[in-house]
Amino acid sequence: MHGFHVYDTTLRDGAQQEGINVSVADKLAISRLLDELGVTHIEGGWPGANPNDTEFFARAFGELELHTATLAAFGATRRAGIDAARDPQVQALLDSGAEVITLVAKSHPAHVERALRTTREENLAMISDTVAHLHAQGRTVMIDAEHFFDGYLLDREYALACVRAAHEAGAEVIALCDTNGGMLPGQVRDAVADVRAATGARLGIHCHNDTGCAVANSMAAVEAGADHVQGTINAYGERTGNADLITLVANLQLKLGMDLVEPHRLQDATRIAHAVSEVTNFPPFSRQPYVGSGAFAHKAGLHASAIKVDPDLYQHIDPKSVGNDMRMLVSDMAGRATVELKSREFGIDLAGNDEALSRVLAKVKQLEQQGYTFDAADASFELLLRRELEEEAPQYAQVESWRVMIDARGGENALSEATVKAVAGGHRLVATGEGNGPVNALDHGLRQTLTVVYPEIEALDLIDYKVRIFDAAHGTDATTRVLIETSDAHTSWTTVGVADNIVEASWEALLDGITYGLMRAGVPVR
Repeated sequence: MHGFHVYDTTLRDGAQQEGINVSVADKLAISRLLDELGVTHIEGGWPGANPNDTEFFARAFGELELHTATLAAFGATRRAGIDAARDPQVQALLDSGAEVITLVAKSHPAHVERALRTTREENLAMISDTVAHLHAQGRTVMIDAEHFFDGYLLDREYALACVRAAHEAGAEVIALCDTNGGMLPGQVRDAVADVRAATGARLGIHCHNDTGCAVANSMAAVEAGADHVQGTINAYGERTGNADLITLVANLQLKLGMDLVEPHRLQDATRIAHAVSEVTNFPPFSRQPYVGSGAFAHKAGLHASAIKVDPDLYQHIDPKSVGNDMRMLVSDMAGRATVELKSREFGIDLAGNDEALSRVLAKVKQLEQQGYTFDAADASFELLLRRELEEEAPQYAQVESWRVMIDARGGENALSEATVKAVAGGHRLVATGEGNGPVNALDHGLRQTLTVVYPEIEALDLIDYKVRIFDAAHGTDATTRVLIETSDAHTSWTTVGVADNIVEASWEALLDGITYGLMRAGVPVR
């Protein structure tokens, strides 16, 4: 009995997303991560049509050690009017060395006649000839029936004929593709059940997300008998993306009880999703199901009160089953239970300390009215908590003053310069930093001032900077909120600053970011 296929196409279909450009080295790195997740197939690209993909396959067989996955090469059926054995792009698929070859085949009459500019009969011959040729060469052949569902609705008999042609020529799987992403779950379920009954072929599903239903459509196909699902990590793909493979696998495994990947591999899903984001340089989506940073984040006080009694009351699964964790978001919506649960995350037990809980909650609500936000700035909340509880966060320096100057001359770029004066380690320190803007200059000035006493600061990097303007009607006189993300190469944390002046707000967030980084590293006050 054949096993269920979890077929990843991040390296090919996912790489077509606007803003994503992956090198061969990137593709090798992503392949290793996909293998750790436990997918059965990794579609590496289109050798012969794309030089990077040709190089990827050439390097993969020497550099990749895969444990769960098999590499698949993607290509097309032979051209019209030429033997499959004489078609250079078909030969390139064989030359790639991939033991699995996935062919895109037209199954929509209009695409056959207008895009391929050939007849319906010749298209069927192109499918069967190419599959038979590659099968005879010892390759496992799969078919992506492109635009299948649209073609099926237009001409059911021809769409079925395309599936039969591939199946009878030796294709192991025919993946029915919702290429335009316009289908709904009921349509997919009915079509898959019909095709399966009419052809007896092993069916797969490949969905795009233009109706927001890619995962739901894929699940509907599985419920109708498909046992091969295609998708991409983090739902990458052109337009609105492909089915999110992690969401799909988690739904099938955790909700329907299917045994697709080993549980310890699924427990690595959050790490893998974020690691792929690092390689693609495409920011993780905080609201991504299962693995997003906000997937198990709770903000309302009512939720927190229930979670305090039993976390399962407001969570559909145990977050650890996908490598994620519950987070409490502290905001002006927060209740006492939220603050208590959030404090536990920092190793501070406020249970029974009603006076402290009330004081911290009142402070949070007061600051949020001024424009602060702590649901996106955990580090600032921990510092606030420790200060309010008089378990002061370490004060690594006493800042005397800071000053920023911007010098613009003629058509040259403006130069920013910041001077910071502070007392630390028993010394009065003064340093000046230059940067490509006032915040960059302040960052450099602060570091140069304190690094003399705290060399550990060199391990901290500012990696993100966001600005939000309040009371926009006040124009340049509006209140400004700044969020700064700082990293120590292992993890990152976010701090917030609010002021009428954007530079002052930035300074507050910068100083808290450095303070928190030193504190979490266990650096003592000197």
